[in-house]
Amino acid sequence: MVNRESLLETLAATRSRTLALIDDLSEAELIVPYHPGVNPPLWELGHAAFFYEVFVLAELAGQPSFDPAMDDLWDSFHIDHRDRWQPGLFPGRQHTRDYALQVYDRVETLIRTAGLTEQAAYLLRYAICHQHMHIESMIWCRQTVGYPTPADVRAMPAAAPIEEGDAAIPAGIYQLGMPADSPRFGGRDFSFDNEKPGFARTVPAFRIARTLVTNAEFQAFVDAGGYDRPELWSFGGRKWLATEVDVALVHGAPEPIMRRPRHPLYWRFHKGEWKERLFDRWQPLQPDFPVTHVSYWEAEAWCHWAGRRLPTETEWEVAALGNRPQQPHRRFPWGDEPDPERVDMDARLMAQLPVTALPEGDSPFGCRQMLGTVWEWTSNQFLPYDGFRVDIYPYMSTLQFGDHKVSRGGSCATSSYLIRGTYRQAYLPQRNDVYTGFRSCAL
Repeated sequence: MVNRESLLETLAATRSRTLALIDDLSEAELIVPYHPGVNPPLWELGHAAFFYEVFVLAELAGQPSFDPAMDDLWDSFHIDHRDRWQPGLFPGRQHTRDYALQVYDRVETLIRTAGLTEQAAYLLRYAICHQHMHIESMIWCRQTVGYPTPADVRAMPAAAPIEEGDAAIPAGIYQLGMPADSPRFGGRDFSFDNEKPGFARTVPAFRIARTLVTNAEFQAFVDAGGYDRPELWSFGGRKWLATEVDVALVHGAPEPIMRRPRHPLYWRFHKGEWKERLFDRWQPLQPDFPVTHVSYWEAEAWCHWAGRRLPTETEWEVAALGNRPQQPHRRFPWGDEPDPERVDMDARLMAQLPVTALPEGDSPFGCRQMLGTVWEWTSNQFLPYDGFRVDIYPYMSTLQFGDHKVSRGGSCATSSYLIRGTYRQAYLPQRNDVYTGFRSCAL
């Protein structure tokens, strides 16, 4: 049975969050400097609306495009990334906002009046999830260009006691991914194609950090000259060090500030202390907060320096969920019911919390903040599971297979509506503009 009210509530909340990220920007702030990791905010809004048109309104109701002349411009596969900055090519705030609102109204009417099958509910949830992905990218755009903190950020939660040392994960057979017999369409078992089909695997015993790597732990690597010691870096990492230019965009500056990597992207050593930029303000680096905005290569080098290693994605999921065959399947570290208050997600805390905070979100093995806070790098390439089938949107996974790394768990900027413990995110290993961090395993 399709829950129309739940879909309507979710659509309304998604619309509200998206518009809030547009409406509090000035006309000047809507024109962000070019950066390969972000999109202009108005293009994000129009593209998300276009996605509803293609995969919901046209597919389920046969409705024609609102403005066929704009379709290629809102379609990410028909407009090159750099071309999204062309002056005069796209409509302004009011026109784009009106377009998005009319699309939302059409979708709302469809949910209220159409005979919704489970497949229709799946298409609707898919499109809403797609929009939440763009909400996250709109948030990291603000961090990239140095805009003010989003309005919903809350006060920092307190640190909490946690057992010292690694969590010991016993060897055994574990269930990974979404269950093979989970419904394909809609419902609580909604998932993306790269999470399926679930499978069982024998996993050797391993030890994994109960907490994320902190700023203090990563600062020790920086202070020890970690960026100047090639023996700590893999071939890919050394190439990244030699060729990468971190581009720090500051709103109002005439040119990007470019530098070779010497520390995490948004750190600086100023007047005798390390500081970190949070949106538009610099603040003292908090030693017990998680390190954020580090590339895979930086995480890997830190592990080499510390005598540790990154977890595989199998190990990460086992430590987060601990699912076993023939036992109730949990989608979250604490059980099978979502609870956004247990995690740092939805742009409420923005990773501004001790790594020991939020004990109510602990995994069965006592690992903390495995959902939210930062996307956690794993050592795996992003590849399909055996038996993979392409879903309704053929580019959700297939374009990333092979050359991207798997990160897990979501971040502070990720929508809690989107994430479960089986969710797999693909990022190129050089990405450090998104909210990436890591935890480590014993060798």
